[in-house]
Amino acid sequence: MGQAAVIDFAYEMAADSAGMKLALSVFSDRAQFRDELHEDAGIAGFAVRDCGALADLLDGEAAPLGELAFLDCPELDGAGYAALSRLDERVARAGARLIVATTVDTLDAVYGCCSASDPQILVNPRRTDRVIALGRMLAELSGRRVRELSEEDRRNLLRITEQVTHIAERIDLLTPDHAAKPSAGSAFRFAPRDCSRPCHGERMARATRPPLPDPRLVRGIIQQRQLRARFFDGDLFADPAWDMLLDLTAARAEHVRVSVTSLCIASGVPPTTALRWISQMTEAGLLERIEDETDRRRAFIQLTEKSSDAMARYFHELGQAAAQMV
Repeated sequence: MGQAAVIDFAYEMAADSAGMKLALSVFSDRAQFRDELHEDAGIAGFAVRDCGALADLLDGEAAPLGELAFLDCPELDGAGYAALSRLDERVARAGARLIVATTVDTLDAVYGCCSASDPQILVNPRRTDRVIALGRMLAELSGRRVRELSEEDRRNLLRITEQVTHIAERIDLLTPDHAAKPSAGSAFRFAPRDCSRPCHGERMARATRPPLPDPRLVRGIIQQRQLRARFFDGDLFADPAWDMLLDLTAARAEHVRVSVTSLCIASGVPPTTALRWISQMTEAGLLERIEDETDRRRAFIQLTEKSSDAMARYFHELGQAAAQMV
């Protein structure tokens, strides 16, 4: 089934969608992008409230955004940076959600600029990727509003959500990286801990934490893992979370900062997929975002103390056996 057929299938599935719709604002300097997304919004049960160019975001009397904003940002010049910064702040202030479509070359600037809204970032997305993103956002936003609806509207909205989820699942099966994508729920499940009052034993454990491993050892393990792709399909061994943890462990031991683009490359999966993993790992307390003090348009990713401690203990447990792995 080609992309056009998938889109047609999605339209058929959502043709009878009705009821209360969530509002979507679309901003792009490309007319074709705006037209396509306007059509695709109907698939996901959104009502397009505003559809215009990036410059419209700088309008002093801009219309309300609605529950979701979708920004097309393949390049980022001075005006684009200002528009994205303002949209990021408006989305966060309104409690809305944001999707940004961009390119690999612009990824670091986009990630660095969006410090308030925690957007979903799509890298070089196809039209089907955009439909999937809209479907996922519908599922999230519907959960926020379902309690406020009448019984009839609740049934209609839940039916739309089920339709779009089914569409997303069908399209996911047609995308090359579907096997490497994390599930909709968190892939990392840690029991919450109250760290406000550490006990004496915890203070002792922190004081005796082993050092991070020799970065040459970690880089050797990474090279060994990458070597498999010369003989087998790389998708067979896709493990983006572990590959990113290894890369960040080596970087921390080397006192080197890692950009989001570099970490996406280290993950071994497509950038959009890697960004979803980064988001989930950040929510799980494994990774943290660090702003560049000299350039607001840049941000870096590093291990949290929690994950750094875990990696140090992991390699300590491996001991001498680790050296024999490479």
